Amino acid sequence: MGTEGGEDRRQWGQPSAQDTGTTVALDALARRLAEAARSLQRQTSPQQVMDGVVHLARGMVPGADEATITMVRKDRHCYSAAATSALASDFDVLQDETGEGPCLDAIWQQETVRVNDLASDPRWPVLGPRAAARGVGSMLCLQLFVHRDTLGALDLLAHVTSAFTDESEHVGLLLASHAAIATADAHHFENVTSALASRDVIGQAKGILMERFKLTSDQAFTVLAKVSQDTNQKVSSVAEELARTGLWSPGAPAGQDRRDAP
Repeated sequence: MGTEGGEDRRQWGQPSAQDTGTTVALDALARRLAEAARSLQRQTSPQQVMDGVVHLARGMVPGADEATITMVRKDRHCYSAAATSALASDFDVLQDETGEGPCLDAIWQQETVRVNDLASDPRWPVLGPRAAARGVGSMLCLQLFVHRDTLGALDLLAHVTSAFTDESEHVGLLLASHAAIATADAHHFENVTSALASRDVIGQAKGILMERFKLTSDQAFTVLAKVSQDTNQKVSSVAEELARTGLWSPGAPAGQDRRDAP
């Protein structure tokens, strides 16, 4: 209900009158995660989402100094898709060079990996000392998502040893779940947008061919498809070139009439 005069000064999401305040910290975390989710959903590309995730993770997960999203292809090569610093992105370079690391384990074993002392951990005898020499003391790695042939992990880095706690894991897992949903939504939006753009440019190219060579719509598309096959390009790429330049030579010489059309 509103106050007298029609204005409600209370904020949404506040506890009831019976709340005793025992979960204040949890309530604050829930609000921060809700704000994080909304900020990620406002992004329109997977890259924008991932850039947002690493900066949110660095600010929200207790103990984190830096963050990176490690992407691994089916050929097991990894790279940093988003990072808060050169230290974070360089860590993924080390993982790729050595073929070992906690982020890779988090991805392939589908589990959360917490590392208290990277330099002395026997699980990564090559990577550990090299990463520690560059300033990575401890880590927290969480599986993030699987998209097509690529897998991702959210990785938190700290300069000191034993920086991450149970609370760090709890917050990190909650943030990772929001990030996975936001990234999937962004991929879907990007795919839909790309499909609409491709359909539009193909329509433009068909119109040019139809007007120039007196073709039907189906004949114009057949011409585009044949050139696509002959040149090993996507139909949308062939159409984009024609729509952009207005020039046409492959498979449809100037003056070709409808009877000669493919």
